[in-house]
Amino acid sequence: MLRTLGAALAAALALTGLAASAGADRPPATTTTLATAATPAPTPTFACPPALPVSGQVTGATTTSITITYWMVLSPPCGYDPPLVVSLFASREDATAWRDPVAEAVTGPERSGKVTIGGLAAGTEYWFRFGDTKGARDPYVIGGPARTLSLCSATATIDSRWGSGFVATVTVRNDGTEPVPGWLVSWRWSGDERIQSIWGGVAEGSGQDAAVRNASWNGTLAPGASATFGLLVASSATPAAITPVCGR
Repeated sequence: MLRTLGAALAAALALTGLAASAGADRPPATTTTLATAATPAPTPTFACPPALPVSGQVTGATTTSITITYWMVLSPPCGYDPPLVVSLFASREDATAWRDPVAEAVTGPERSGKVTIGGLAAGTEYWFRFGDTKGARDPYVIGGPARTLSLCSATATIDSRWGSGFVATVTVRNDGTEPVPGWLVSWRWSGDERIQSIWGGVAEGSGQDAAVRNASWNGTLAPGASATFGLLVASSATPAAITPVCGR
Protein backbone atom coordinates (compact mmCIF):
# COMPACT_ATOMS: atom_id res chain seq x y z
CA MET A 1 0.00 0.00 0.00
CA LEU A 2 2.72 2.43 0.97
CA ARG A 3 4.77 1.33 -2.04
CA THR A 4 1.91 2.00 -4.38
CA LEU A 5 1.28 5.46 -2.91
CA GLY A 6 4.96 6.34 -3.26
CA ALA A 7 5.07 5.24 -6.88
CA ALA A 8 2.04 7.34 -7.70
CA LEU A 9 3.53 10.37 -6.01
CA ALA A 10 6.80 9.95 -7.90
CA ALA A 11 4.95 9.73 -11.17
CA ALA A 12 2.99 12.91 -10.44
CA LEU A 13 6.15 14.82 -9.59
CA ALA A 14 7.74 13.69 -12.81
CA LEU A 15 4.78 14.89 -14.86
CA THR A 16 4.85 18.25 -13.08
CA GLY A 17 8.47 18.72 -13.93
CA LEU A 18 7.87 17.92 -17.57
CA ALA A 19 5.06 20.47 -17.74
CA ALA A 20 7.19 23.14 -16.13
CA SER A 21 10.01 22.39 -18.50
CA ALA A 22 7.72 22.66 -21.50
CA GLY A 23 6.34 25.94 -20.27
CA ALA A 24 9.86 27.29 -19.82
CA ASP A 25 10.58 26.68 -23.50
CA ARG A 26 7.77 29.06 -24.57
CA PRO A 27 7.96 32.86 -24.10
CA PRO A 28 5.50 34.19 -21.59
CA ALA A 29 2.22 35.37 -23.01
CA THR A 30 1.80 39.11 -23.07
CA THR A 31 -1.38 41.13 -23.14
CA THR A 32 -1.37 44.35 -25.17
CA THR A 33 -3.99 46.97 -24.40
CA LEU A 34 -4.50 49.58 -27.14
CA ALA A 35 -5.36 52.92 -25.62
CA THR A 36 -7.97 54.72 -27.64
CA ALA A 37 -7.67 58.48 -27.34
CA ALA A 38 -11.05 60.12 -26.70
CA THR A 39 -11.95 62.72 -29.38
CA PRO A 40 -13.19 65.89 -27.66
CA ALA A 41 -16.65 67.02 -28.71
CA PRO A 42 -16.52 70.33 -30.65
CA THR A 43 -17.75 73.34 -28.74
CA PRO A 44 -20.52 75.06 -30.75
CA THR A 45 -19.76 78.67 -31.68
CA PHE A 46 -22.73 81.02 -31.80
CA ALA A 47 -22.13 83.48 -34.61
CA CYS A 48 -24.39 86.48 -35.09
CA PRO A 49 -24.98 88.00 -38.50
CA PRO A 50 -24.75 91.77 -38.68
CA ALA A 51 -27.26 93.02 -36.17
CA LEU A 52 -30.78 92.09 -37.17
CA PRO A 53 -32.66 95.04 -38.56
CA VAL A 54 -34.70 97.63 -36.82
CA SER A 55 -38.08 97.95 -38.49
CA GLY A 56 -39.80 101.27 -39.06
CA GLN A 57 -42.40 103.09 -41.06
CA VAL A 58 -43.63 106.64 -41.48
CA THR A 59 -46.77 107.18 -39.43
CA GLY A 60 -47.11 110.96 -39.53
CA ALA A 61 -46.01 114.09 -41.36
CA THR A 62 -46.41 117.84 -41.23
CA THR A 63 -45.03 120.49 -43.53
CA THR A 64 -41.77 120.54 -41.54
CA SER A 65 -41.52 117.13 -39.83
CA ILE A 66 -41.79 113.36 -40.29
CA THR A 67 -42.77 110.89 -37.56
CA ILE A 68 -41.36 107.35 -37.76
CA THR A 69 -42.64 104.44 -35.69
CA TYR A 70 -39.89 101.90 -34.99
CA TRP A 71 -39.43 98.55 -33.24
CA MET A 72 -36.32 96.48 -32.55
CA VAL A 73 -36.32 92.82 -33.55
CA LEU A 74 -33.83 91.34 -31.05
CA SER A 75 -31.64 92.33 -28.12
CA PRO A 76 -27.83 92.25 -28.32
CA PRO A 77 -25.64 90.51 -29.33
CA CYS A 78 -27.69 90.12 -32.49
CA GLY A 79 -29.77 93.27 -32.18
CA TYR A 80 -29.60 96.81 -30.88
CA ASP A 81 -29.99 98.55 -27.58
CA PRO A 82 -31.96 101.78 -27.43
CA PRO A 83 -31.64 104.62 -27.99
CA LEU A 84 -31.36 104.66 -31.77
CA VAL A 85 -30.27 107.36 -34.18
CA VAL A 86 -32.62 107.93 -37.14
CA SER A 87 -30.94 109.64 -40.10
CA LEU A 88 -32.72 111.29 -43.03
CA PHE A 89 -31.25 111.61 -46.51
CA ALA A 90 -32.24 113.67 -49.53
CA SER A 91 -32.07 110.72 -51.96
CA ARG A 92 -32.04 106.94 -51.93
CA GLU A 93 -28.52 107.03 -53.35
CA ASP A 94 -27.31 109.10 -50.39
CA ALA A 95 -29.11 106.77 -47.98
CA THR A 96 -27.52 103.69 -49.56
CA ALA A 97 -24.07 105.21 -49.17
CA TRP A 98 -24.79 106.77 -45.74
CA ARG A 99 -23.79 110.06 -47.36
CA ASP A 100 -24.67 113.60 -46.24
CA PRO A 101 -27.61 113.09 -43.85
CA VAL A 102 -29.81 116.19 -43.85
CA ALA A 103 -31.32 115.62 -40.38
CA GLU A 104 -31.05 113.21 -37.44
CA ALA A 105 -32.97 112.47 -34.26
CA VAL A 106 -32.38 110.19 -31.26
CA THR A 107 -35.16 107.91 -30.03
CA GLY A 108 -36.20 107.34 -26.45
CA PRO A 109 -35.03 104.43 -24.28
CA GLU A 110 -37.89 102.17 -25.41
CA ARG A 111 -37.35 99.20 -27.72
CA SER A 112 -40.35 100.36 -29.73
CA GLY A 113 -41.86 103.80 -30.05
CA LYS A 114 -41.99 106.91 -32.20
CA VAL A 115 -39.52 109.62 -33.09
CA THR A 116 -40.24 112.92 -34.85
CA ILE A 117 -37.61 114.62 -36.99
CA GLY A 118 -38.22 118.33 -37.55
CA GLY A 119 -36.70 121.24 -39.41
CA LEU A 120 -37.52 119.77 -42.83
CA ALA A 121 -38.60 121.39 -46.08
CA ALA A 122 -42.26 121.25 -47.06
CA GLY A 123 -43.36 118.97 -49.88
CA THR A 124 -40.01 117.15 -49.92
CA GLU A 125 -39.13 113.46 -50.07
CA TYR A 126 -36.67 111.85 -47.64
CA TRP A 127 -35.22 108.37 -47.02
CA PHE A 128 -34.39 107.12 -43.55
CA ARG A 129 -31.95 104.68 -41.93
CA PHE A 130 -31.22 103.44 -38.42
CA GLY A 131 -28.05 103.33 -36.34
CA ASP A 132 -27.16 103.44 -32.67
CA THR A 133 -25.48 106.03 -30.50
CA LYS A 134 -22.21 104.05 -30.53
CA GLY A 135 -21.77 104.37 -34.27
CA ALA A 136 -23.16 101.00 -35.44
CA ARG A 137 -25.30 101.23 -38.58
CA ASP A 138 -28.12 98.92 -39.57
CA PRO A 139 -27.05 97.31 -42.87
CA TYR A 140 -30.51 96.38 -44.11
CA VAL A 141 -33.35 98.88 -43.85
CA ILE A 142 -33.65 101.88 -46.17
CA GLY A 143 -37.07 103.43 -45.60
CA GLY A 144 -38.83 105.86 -47.87
CA PRO A 145 -39.63 107.89 -49.66
CA ALA A 146 -41.24 109.81 -46.80
CA ARG A 147 -42.75 113.13 -47.86
CA THR A 148 -43.49 116.14 -45.76
CA LEU A 149 -46.82 117.82 -46.42
CA SER A 150 -46.92 120.59 -48.96
CA LEU A 151 -47.82 124.11 -48.00
CA CYS A 152 -49.81 124.35 -51.17
CA SER A 153 -51.68 122.32 -53.74
CA ALA A 154 -51.89 122.68 -57.52
CA THR A 155 -54.44 121.76 -60.15
CA ALA A 156 -54.26 122.09 -63.93
CA THR A 157 -56.86 122.47 -66.66
CA ILE A 158 -56.35 122.29 -70.41
CA ASP A 159 -58.16 125.31 -71.82
CA SER A 160 -57.79 124.66 -75.54
CA ARG A 161 -56.02 122.28 -77.87
CA TRP A 162 -55.16 121.85 -81.52
CA GLY A 163 -53.09 119.49 -83.61
CA SER A 164 -49.66 120.72 -82.56
CA GLY A 165 -50.19 122.05 -79.06
CA PHE A 166 -52.44 123.32 -76.29
CA VAL A 167 -52.91 126.00 -73.64
CA ALA A 168 -53.22 125.12 -69.95
CA THR A 169 -53.84 127.02 -66.70
CA VAL A 170 -52.40 125.91 -63.36
CA THR A 171 -53.88 127.12 -60.07
CA VAL A 172 -51.75 127.15 -56.92
CA ARG A 173 -53.51 127.36 -53.54
CA ASN A 174 -52.24 127.79 -49.99
CA ASP A 175 -53.89 124.98 -48.02
CA GLY A 176 -52.09 125.70 -44.75
CA THR A 177 -52.60 128.06 -41.85
CA GLU A 178 -49.45 130.11 -42.45
CA PRO A 179 -48.44 132.33 -45.37
CA VAL A 180 -46.53 130.65 -48.20
CA PRO A 181 -43.43 132.73 -49.00
CA GLY A 182 -42.95 131.10 -52.40
CA TRP A 183 -44.06 128.05 -54.39
CA LEU A 184 -42.72 125.59 -56.92
CA VAL A 185 -44.98 123.39 -59.05
CA SER A 186 -43.60 120.34 -60.83
CA TRP A 187 -44.87 117.48 -62.98
CA ARG A 188 -43.66 115.01 -65.60
CA TRP A 189 -44.70 115.14 -69.21
CA SER A 190 -45.97 111.92 -70.77
CA GLY A 191 -44.71 112.57 -74.31
CA ASP A 192 -42.81 115.18 -76.32
CA GLU A 193 -44.43 118.25 -74.74
CA ARG A 194 -42.35 121.46 -74.72
CA ILE A 195 -43.26 124.77 -73.05
CA GLN A 196 -43.21 127.53 -75.67
CA SER A 197 -44.40 130.36 -73.49
CA ILE A 198 -45.36 130.92 -69.85
CA TRP A 199 -47.04 133.75 -67.96
CA GLY A 200 -47.46 134.19 -64.22
CA GLY A 201 -44.46 131.97 -63.43
CA VAL A 202 -40.84 131.15 -64.26
CA ALA A 203 -39.98 127.85 -65.95
CA GLU A 204 -37.21 125.83 -64.24
CA GLY A 205 -37.59 122.24 -65.42
CA SER A 206 -36.00 120.56 -68.42
CA GLY A 207 -36.86 117.64 -70.67
CA GLN A 208 -39.76 115.56 -69.39
CA ASP A 209 -39.47 117.00 -65.87
CA ALA A 210 -41.33 120.29 -65.90
CA ALA A 211 -41.18 122.80 -63.04
CA VAL A 212 -42.49 126.34 -62.66
CA ARG A 213 -41.59 128.74 -59.84
CA ASN A 214 -43.63 131.73 -58.80
CA ALA A 215 -43.05 135.09 -60.44
CA SER A 216 -41.70 137.95 -58.32
CA TRP A 217 -45.17 139.34 -57.69
CA ASN A 218 -47.31 136.25 -56.91
CA GLY A 219 -45.13 134.08 -54.67
CA THR A 220 -46.53 135.06 -51.26
CA LEU A 221 -49.89 133.44 -50.61
CA ALA A 222 -51.96 134.02 -47.48
CA PRO A 223 -53.85 131.02 -46.05
CA GLY A 224 -56.63 130.16 -48.49
CA ALA A 225 -55.27 132.42 -51.24
CA SER A 226 -54.35 131.22 -54.72
CA ALA A 227 -52.32 132.22 -57.78
CA THR A 228 -52.39 131.06 -61.39
CA PHE A 229 -49.98 130.73 -64.27
CA GLY A 230 -50.53 129.80 -67.89
CA LEU A 231 -48.69 127.63 -70.39
CA LEU A 232 -48.47 127.51 -74.17
CA VAL A 233 -47.21 124.04 -74.99
CA ALA A 234 -46.12 122.47 -78.29
CA SER A 235 -46.86 118.76 -78.58
CA SER A 236 -47.64 116.11 -81.15
CA ALA A 237 -50.47 114.91 -78.88
CA THR A 238 -52.32 116.63 -76.07
CA PRO A 239 -52.09 114.71 -72.76
CA ALA A 240 -55.30 113.60 -71.13
CA ALA A 241 -54.36 115.54 -68.00
CA ILE A 242 -51.54 117.33 -66.19
CA THR A 243 -50.95 116.31 -62.58
CA PRO A 244 -48.83 118.97 -60.86
CA VAL A 245 -47.38 118.76 -57.34
CA CYS A 246 -46.85 121.92 -55.33
CA GLY A 247 -43.85 122.42 -53.06
CA ARG A 248 -41.39 125.14 -52.20
